[in-house]
Amino acid sequence: MTERKPIGVSFETWVDRQIREAAERGAFDDLPGAGKPLPGQGEAHDDMWWIKRKLQEENLSFPLPASLALRKEAEEALAAVARARSEDEVRAIVADINHKIIEGTRKAMSGPPLNLMPYDVEEIVQQWRDGHPAPPAPALPPRSEARPKRRSLLRWLHGRAGR
Repeated sequence: MTERKPIGVSFETWVDRQIREAAERGAFDDLPGAGKPLPGQGEAHDDMWWIKRKLQEENLSFPLPASLALRKEAEEALAAVARARSEDEVRAIVADINHKIIEGTRKAMSGPPLNLMPYDVEEIVQQWRDGHPAPPAPALPPRSEARPKRRSLLRWLHGRAGR
């Protein structure tokens, strides 16, 4: 497109005419992706979409700074606590992430300040208990049903012996 916009013609009109003429010439007919929906349609707007797409296309990854990686790991640990099956498992998860947080605050880490404090184990365990009530104990049968019926059994045995 080497043609310049003529004086007196609005920019929008000139651009629209250029697009229309190119479409009439068939300039857009063999473009890759013709007839396919636009990628990312319906997704939330992200200012860094093109960087993320390029990293994905090139099969590259960009590691997070250590402080951000530890923050993410702490969030994942809290999610793991919610899925834990026992109180001991909750305590082990919290102890592990607390150890990493303490080590992270002790030494200099790349990235923004850590701003994480170790979690209160008892508080996390109590929250887990509140979300996971103990199953009710099985009801014991009434005492009269718990006893074997001797008379019936004896009658049955007596009746069989007479045969």
